[in-house]
Amino acid sequence: MSLRLRLAVWYGGLTGLLILLVCAYSYAVHSRAHYDEMDGSLAGSAQHVAEELALTSTAAARGEVLHASQLLGSAMRIYGRDGVVRLQTESGALAPAVDLRDLLAATAPPPYAAIARLAPPLHRDRRPSGAFGLVPGNVRWRLYALALPGESEYLVAVARLGMIDSAVGRFGQIMLLMAGVGTALAFFLGWLLAAHALRPVGLLTETAAAIARSREFSRRVPAEAVKPAGDELGRLAATFNEMLGSLDQAYRMQQRFVSDASHELRAPLTAIQANLELLRDRRDMPAEEREWATREAALEAGRMARLVADLLALARADAGVPLRREPVELDRLVMEVIGEARFLAHGQLLEIRQLEPSTIEGDRDRLKQLFLILVDNSIKYTPPGGRVRLSLRREEGVAVFVVEDTGAGIPPDALPHVFERFYRADAARSGDPGGTGLGLPIASWIAAQHGGSVEIESTVGRGTTATAFLQLA
Repeated sequence: MSLRLRLAVWYGGLTGLLILLVCAYSYAVHSRAHYDEMDGSLAGSAQHVAEELALTSTAAARGEVLHASQLLGSAMRIYGRDGVVRLQTESGALAPAVDLRDLLAATAPPPYAAIARLAPPLHRDRRPSGAFGLVPGNVRWRLYALALPGESEYLVAVARLGMIDSAVGRFGQIMLLMAGVGTALAFFLGWLLAAHALRPVGLLTETAAAIARSREFSRRVPAEAVKPAGDELGRLAATFNEMLGSLDQAYRMQQRFVSDASHELRAPLTAIQANLELLRDRRDMPAEEREWATREAALEAGRMARLVADLLALARADAGVPLRREPVELDRLVMEVIGEARFLAHGQLLEIRQLEPSTIEGDRDRLKQLFLILVDNSIKYTPPGGRVRLSLRREEGVAVFVVEDTGAGIPPDALPHVFERFYRADAARSGDPGGTGLGLPIASWIAAQHGGSVEIESTVGRGTTATAFLQLA
């Protein structure tokens, strides 16, 4: 069963049940009121006639009172204690004969159906002193027997229930018809409402199916499904579009990463292949040229090795591989980095301006890689004779590692892109034949894994300042 049909059935069923209960209670109140009114009229007429009879002293007067009682709408009979009818009105003669003793001895059932018991009685505060009776048949009769004071007689008021039964029956049929039509209408409206409410779900399904077929993450759920953003389905559609946007961005980044990695790997491979072919084809080349070709091949192999190492680091970062956590003394680490960086320098002057003891919880190897990336970048883009200054200080629970250089600087339009993978500004590229364009993205990832960040400030012609913020232990 489809969700739409289930919602329609639930809505139609519950609404139909409510309509049925309302109709049933209306029928109960309506029918109970009619029969209670009839009983009240019988009891009142009998009481009035009994009072009039008490004022008479002759048989003729009793006959006149009984005859006049027909104006009250009820037939009257006077029974003796022996159960014989002694006097009755003309309409009373048309009523069926009843056994007075049975009428007084038995408790008569109510004239209404059992469902009418759900409704409260119309005359709750009236307690008739007589006894009611019911004569069943195609045409039912209602009786009320009242003992006459001072006489050994009973006054019985009789009324025909045919009109009331017919009216109550028609009202019951109308209620059943209303319940049936109301239930059918509720189901139909539920069907339409479910179709309208589930339309965003249908659009989501169509969009997901289209993406599965075409693998185009640029598709989005149509705006008509997102418009009612205040309801749950509208928020679901908006969230689905946001998820598609993230997948599309990740998919494009992956494509770009693969394309850039292929391009970067092809360059050193091509150089290595060309130099090896040169060495193979020209065995008689001069020793100086052979040495140059060998050195170039070795340089490109080293570059390719660094590139592969950087790609592996980024792959681990993307896979969410956790880093080790151990206490790391950053000041000692900076001294190690300075020692290794001196072998990278080619005439640049390395200085330590400030070195405060600082300890954090982190991965020692990755933190050393972070420092080396920043120092190596400064050395690469600083000409011989320039200065590279390092400092480490503590600021409000954060260790701040700063590398300043007097190099060429980075153009303002390139600064926002320096943390993008494989991005290299033209000026930097020309001065960095061995760069991979992955150093700063890796540095940023390492800093983020230690609760910090990396910031770059630069002025063309004056130098660059790289600052790493790391959360102290």
